[in-house]
Amino acid sequence: MTTTDPDIPLLRWLTLAHTPGLGLTSANRLLNAAGDIAQLFALGSAELQSLGLRPKSARALTEREGLAAARRELTAARRAGLHCLPRDHPLYPTLLKEISDPPLMLYGAGDPAALAQPALALVGARAASVYGLKMAAKLAAELAAAGITVVSGGALGIDSAAHQGALNAPDGRTVAVLGCGLDIVYPPQNKKLFAKIGTTGMLLSEYPPGTRPEPFRFPARNRIISGMSAGTAVIEAARRSGSLITAEMAMEQGREVFAVPGRADSNKSEGCHRLIKEGAKLVHGIEDILEELGRSPLAATGAAGASTGASRQAPSLSAEATAVLAVLDDYPKAIEEVIGQAGLPAQQVNAVLLELEMMGQIETEPGPQYRKIK
Repeated sequence: MTTTDPDIPLLRWLTLAHTPGLGLTSANRLLNAAGDIAQLFALGSAELQSLGLRPKSARALTEREGLAAARRELTAARRAGLHCLPRDHPLYPTLLKEISDPPLMLYGAGDPAALAQPALALVGARAASVYGLKMAAKLAAELAAAGITVVSGGALGIDSAAHQGALNAPDGRTVAVLGCGLDIVYPPQNKKLFAKIGTTGMLLSEYPPGTRPEPFRFPARNRIISGMSAGTAVIEAARRSGSLITAEMAMEQGREVFAVPGRADSNKSEGCHRLIKEGAKLVHGIEDILEELGRSPLAATGAAGASTGASRQAPSLSAEATAVLAVLDDYPKAIEEVIGQAGLPAQQVNAVLLELEMMGQIETEPGPQYRKIK
């Protein structure tokens, strides 16, 4: 590095990251002791050793042994058109700096404005139910409409529904934190979703371009999801679930934890119900989250309600439609149950259900099953 090199600030961070024998924990400890990256790089070997660094690692840092790898990584990031956000960058998430092991560098693709808003994480099962997917999309859309960035992990299931729900809100922002380099689409099924996030939201990773999605990277990724968010909400999680790891990390980081209850007889509900028993805030709707975070629920109901309220106003219904709607609630019912309780011929009930669905009064789920829209 020369004094005229405009990349010196970024290269310092990447050189630190690539210094042999120096892990993330030690690097962060050194930074905190030195004050900032420039002061750290001004220290000699003896001074670094006085801060607890081993002689071999101190020599490697003072001799800039990680510089060549740092230059290669920066070049790859520039070629990929990525934002480079070191820990001292103004757009580096403020809350993320507070965790015990914040990444030295984040790579981003998309609109950095997504990082400037308050953030909340929505996570859950990959093999999610229809109920879970709808709850994730609904909560995400309402949070985004309230000016909160929805953070998740870009996985299939609840993560994808949360990202898409946020994008569906007017000016909605979402951040997908990935466990691989941003030049790799994983899971490949989310190629179109990631492209959309990269336009109006942001893809984020601590891993440089070319980093493959190895299993061990995802738990590390989860600490970023919870760490950059004021709270983490879990929607469907089995007893052993990566989403529970994220929730546990949020607790350790001093963040709020929320859980959406599910069916008592579903294994997808076990994790959420356990979290609620352990003190997580039970979520019926967005107001439960906003109140806990100290934000007014009115902002959400005003923004989200403006786009959905008109379609939810029930028009005048026939006597048959009124009878069928009366036996439905917001929990799915099988068609046989609806027919039996409505007291109408099966053919007429089927016609009425189609009419109600077209009016936006009910939703159909596999089975078929039907539920009333609140």
